Amino acid sequence: MMDVKDYMQTLGKQARDASRAIARADTHQKNRALLAMAAAIRRDAAKLLEANARDMAHARAAGYDTALLDRLQLTDTTVAGMAEGLEQIAALPDPVGEISDLKYRPSGIQVGKMRVPLGVIGIIYEARPNVTADAAGLCLKSGNAAILRGGSEALHSNQAIAACVREGLEGAGFPATVVQVIEITDRAAVGELITMKDYVDVIVPRGGKGLIERIAGEARVPVIKHLHGNCHVYIDDRADLAKALKIVENAKTQRYGTCNTTESLLVARGVAAAALPEIGTMLAGKGVEMRGCPEALGILMGAGVAGDKLKAAVESDWTEEYLGPIIAVKVVDDIDAAMIHINTHGSQHTDAIITEDYGRARRFLREVDSASVIVNASTRFADGFEYGLGAEIGISTDKIHARGPVGLEGLTSQKWVVLGDGHVRG
Repeated sequence: MMDVKDYMQTLGKQARDASRAIARADTHQKNRALLAMAAAIRRDAAKLLEANARDMAHARAAGYDTALLDRLQLTDTTVAGMAEGLEQIAALPDPVGEISDLKYRPSGIQVGKMRVPLGVIGIIYEARPNVTADAAGLCLKSGNAAILRGGSEALHSNQAIAACVREGLEGAGFPATVVQVIEITDRAAVGELITMKDYVDVIVPRGGKGLIERIAGEARVPVIKHLHGNCHVYIDDRADLAKALKIVENAKTQRYGTCNTTESLLVARGVAAAALPEIGTMLAGKGVEMRGCPEALGILMGAGVAGDKLKAAVESDWTEEYLGPIIAVKVVDDIDAAMIHINTHGSQHTDAIITEDYGRARRFLREVDSASVIVNASTRFADGFEYGLGAEIGISTDKIHARGPVGLEGLTSQKWVVLGDGHVRG
């Protein structure tokens, strides 16, 4: 068997060569590949579900937790979503080659910026096999080659999806090495990938906090990342409480295992007694445990909310990403206290305010230091597909290069271009 280092070096060299081919490809050819990938996924839906069933069986036997199983599972809906995501990416404008801010200078030259691919993108992810399709599509449309390393728990699913990706690439005349899926499960492959400065231009890790901390600490190439998603909903004392109930229900209970699920609920003291009983009853009815501050617990207990779903919060609850049916609940004085709490304990991922006060909404948008800030809507909208990006390569809570859901534009950079006609500097 080939040595892991040699194997990864071979993938890196192939990716670098392929990146030059994809960077000069025209939009029509890239879209042909994307649509062919989507068609293959729709055609092979049964095969993908069969491969995923094998992964699910192995994961259950290994005792993986509910959150991972939720991320791992493919359904008819998620398979269709992968194909739809690729089709949506094909319909998006191609960012590569776009020239902006072109201006004449006093010398007579024109100066502007051209959007260009990053080159080779390494993507490391756990559990979510749909990332294989999303990442392939986004990297392809943005003119990048990709090296994908999915988790061993999704090996069969990823290989089945990768076959559809290869078919689409080759059908459009691209080398199959434009998107390469690492076929070995040895963890040493990750160590090689994140240090191959000659072949990899950026790393995107998607997974648990432990994985991302390791990648960020050991990588020798730039990393686009977020560590965890402690997302908040703040119910202002000028909120429409019917809206608040609907939004909290969706933000917390639509799916538990996603990074944009709300993990902390803040309620202004002025409406806590009116808002919390109905919200608490709803959450308890859906099996959600509430870890509350003394004031929140007092209101919930007084309203007869199921006692087995109530627990006193400890300090760590204000920063926790539960990825399960648990939510932290705190009564705060006002919007200022809410924003201080979010900026202190949050993860700079996604935070929402429920309010009918336009001025407070604008303050929240300006002053909450997160990648996505939302007014009167669920945190679950913080997603590349919902933002119209077609799909996302991941979420970034960094402040440099890309922030929030990273789609096509986040996978490109800009270079300066100068247009002249025999101009020389005097």
